Amino acid sequence: MEFARTIEPGAFRVELKLSPFGHLGVFPEQAANWQWIARQIAEAGRPLSVLNLFAYTGASTLAAAVGGAAEVVHVDAARNTLAAARRNAELSGLAAAPIRWIAEDAWKFVRRELRRGNGYDAVVLDPPSYGHGPRGEVWRLSKHLGALLAACAELTAGRRSFFLLTAHTPDFDAARLEAVLREAFAQHPGDGRPGTFSSSTMFLTTADGRALPSGQCVRWTATGDCPVFRPTDAAN
Repeated sequence: MEFARTIEPGAFRVELKLSPFGHLGVFPEQAANWQWIARQIAEAGRPLSVLNLFAYTGASTLAAAVGGAAEVVHVDAARNTLAAARRNAELSGLAAAPIRWIAEDAWKFVRRELRRGNGYDAVVLDPPSYGHGPRGEVWRLSKHLGALLAACAELTAGRRSFFLLTAHTPDFDAARLEAVLREAFAQHPGDGRPGTFSSSTMFLTTADGRALPSGQCVRWTATGDCPVFRPTDAAN
């Protein structure tokens, strides 16, 4: 029997659907990040172009669209996942939002954007520990993360507004993720403002109030609106 229903984690809707791998179609520990993304865009004071890599079923993409992004580029290598993201946009009344849906290997897409001379104001990414692109490209976070972040920093150099990096790789705690991102930014500075970093563990909050660790989060913003992630955020 197929299970499917929708939830509204913000001003958008996401379909929950069981997969053969036990996935539900959403990562609820990211809920506070979706709110943060929308706020960064709404309060930026200028139109923002946002790149969402390893974008899965699109909750961060939809949060950016709800916030008023001038453009969101949604990149995911899995075509079935991309179709689910587009379905979520339709369910949310955002089918006409300025979203580009790209079925592509994230690292290959970023390098192509650099060659084209394109740039972005913000990047959101949740890279897996290990994965394959649509043409068999191999991704290993431990091997490729630094180069990808450096390329993303180059894409946002001179215009960077915010950056969100999350991961669920056991060997990478929040401090290590932040160190890799800081190194990337040092290679390709933003617009001269130092900005603010915060890094912490993400949590799922149970009905009885327990906080269950679920991945790591690093935020950076040019404005200073970069609070530490708290266990209670996952329930809000």
